[in-house]
Amino acid sequence: MRAVDRTVLRRGGFTLVELVVALTVAGLLLAVAPVALHKLWQSMSYQSTVREMMASLRQARIEAMRSGRPAVFLLDFEQRRFGVEGGRAHEWSSDIEVSATLAEMERRPDGSGGIRFYADGGSTGGLIELRRPNGQGTRLRVEWLLGRVESGVLDD
Repeated sequence: MRAVDRTVLRRGGFTLVELVVALTVAGLLLAVAPVALHKLWQSMSYQSTVREMMASLRQARIEAMRSGRPAVFLLDFEQRRFGVEGGRAHEWSSDIEVSATLAEMERRPDGSGGIRFYADGGSTGGLIELRRPNGQGTRLRVEWLLGRVESGVLDD
């Protein structure tokens, strides 16, 4: 009978070794979680910025064609903002490095600049590069003749 009683008692709880292992695993997970969450947030922020920038470029093109008047997509490097002139401005995270090659006539004295889209669908053209902290990035290209907006991976 005593052997049976010990088995019954042993099944009802955990050994000290099992508890120590479980707490160690939980501690490791808690130590890794903030780093993983930060990387996840950076990735989501980057992807969101690329999507919003593409959408704003296309919106400026469509607005110009629809209204019959030029529309400008603006980049404000000092305040880290972008969007269609006169519309809602979007911000990009300080983790994202943005650079642009723009037509000289679209550069402004305050350091901002833009890409102008015309009613016929054309534009002043330009390249916008967005880089993550790890160096990977995306290139947004606006053709000057047709105003078409394309994206691609940076090759560096």
